[in-house]
Amino acid sequence: MSNKSAAEWDPRDPSVLHDQREAYDRMREECPVAFSDFLGWSVFRHGDIVGILDDPGAFSSRSRHLAIPNGMDPPEHTGYRELIEPFFGADAITALEPECRTIAAGLIEPLADRTGVDVIEALAVPLPLQTICRFLGWPIERWEHLRGWTHGNQLASFARDRESSAALAREFTGYVEDEIAARRLDKRVTSDDLMSRLMVAEVDGQPIGDEAIVSILRNWVAGQGTVAAGIGLLLYHLASDAELQDRLRESPERLTNTIDEILRVDGPLVSNRRTTTSPTTIDGKSIPEGGQLTLMWIAANRDPRAFAEPSTIDIERDQAGNLLFGHGIHDCVGAPLARMQMRVALEELFNRTTAIVLDDPDAVERMVYPSNGIRKMSVTMH
Repeated sequence: MSNKSAAEWDPRDPSVLHDQREAYDRMREECPVAFSDFLGWSVFRHGDIVGILDDPGAFSSRSRHLAIPNGMDPPEHTGYRELIEPFFGADAITALEPECRTIAAGLIEPLADRTGVDVIEALAVPLPLQTICRFLGWPIERWEHLRGWTHGNQLASFARDRESSAALAREFTGYVEDEIAARRLDKRVTSDDLMSRLMVAEVDGQPIGDEAIVSILRNWVAGQGTVAAGIGLLLYHLASDAELQDRLRESPERLTNTIDEILRVDGPLVSNRRTTTSPTTIDGKSIPEGGQLTLMWIAANRDPRAFAEPSTIDIERDQAGNLLFGHGIHDCVGAPLARMQMRVALEELFNRTTAIVLDDPDAVERMVYPSNGIRKMSVTMH
């Protein structure tokens, strides 16, 4: 992209990274469309972002690299989306839930009645990665490799390190190719695990091929970093608010709505990208064809134009406008899996504890772009 716009903010400035939510809130009110060399045109307001998501023809999701389905536009996107959606259907997630619950219980049981538990390392990170291994039919031990891979991806994204990103892409391709080769070698291609089903999948009557399988799985596994960040944020808010925690222990049926509400106020995913397909104007800013837009989810979900008292956690709030899992044709296809994992994590914690207490609020370490999760947090479990 070539442009002559002057930078209006610096997303990597320490003052922004110190408190991303506050910084993005301020930008939303003072400069709702702001240019930077790092992110292009950042869009902060809820209404503007929904308008962009509702017009995929004008605002393309197409990626320079194969990225299925998030980096595709219709009609190509449509066929792959139709292929992928059944993998995250109600029956599939219901079948997976007992395994996720067993994993959660095994991670939580050693933590009971302990002080100084790094709950991010002990639960938030391993739970989604071990669950995705079960989901794919991979050896559960693979989760340790995936942990390093997802962390490396976040660092490379922030640094815009193309060399590291390419090396990480090759590393992940190797994981998937090993699994494909093992299935072909012992003729398990027709078995019922998800990996084998992808190997015989077709779009428009044609096999999708190994490269497409790698792309699909890379998207799914990378999403587990966001799930881990979400679990960490949920634990942070519950451990910081005994009254809210007690209400949910007494009324677990409110968990689903509360998860969405907490992560509306303090979301795990900072942004996504779009590209203009023709010159356009957003909030008075003229953006050329090929302009790179960054949709700032966190700012949109805290927009007072869309949510009354947006920084307040209201577990009775209607979640219809919540952009936690996106909106439109590119909303998160894996949302049912993510919601189940987060709900199960909290249910199993509540089943095995009477209270979760934050040890030292000042010692909590937050992650920075492209995540808004918790890096480290110590709790006491009673």
